Amino acid sequence: MSATGLHTLDDAPRVVGTWLEELREAVDFEDTQRSYNLLRTVLHTLRDWLSTDEAAQLSAQLPMLMRGIYYEGWNPSQAVSRPRGKREFIKHIDAAFEEAPLHDTDACVSAVFALLERHVSSGEMRDVKGSMPKDLKPLFSQDLN
Repeated sequence: MSATGLHTLDDAPRVVGTWLEELREAVDFEDTQRSYNLLRTVLHTLRDWLSTDEAAQLSAQLPMLMRGIYYEGWNPSQAVSRPRGKREFIKHIDAAFEEAPLHDTDACVSAVFALLERHVSSGEMRDVKGSMPKDLKPLFSQDLN
């Protein structure tokens, strides 16, 4: 018996759990909380690097609960400071892990991008990659060219 009778709502926690487990295995983290922190931080940073339209287009392809994580705390009227290159992107991720630093931030970000590439349409991920600064594009799959 389902909790709500709506498959989309009842299945949402399982979908997020699956994504977190995929990411945990990809980055070889011991716990799911660290995977969640990585996914959330990269999603927020990615969202903030995209135009408002592109951020909304990406969110439309995320599962419902993941979309809530993606939009949590977002204020689209706040402009992200420029320049917005790879160094600033990685610096933003690293700031969230000051107490327990990531060993290879580039690899962790690439793992989140790969997770998105498995669950979001290739066309949308090409658009996202195309919206990113040139020096950040190598963190995405080469298949998105």
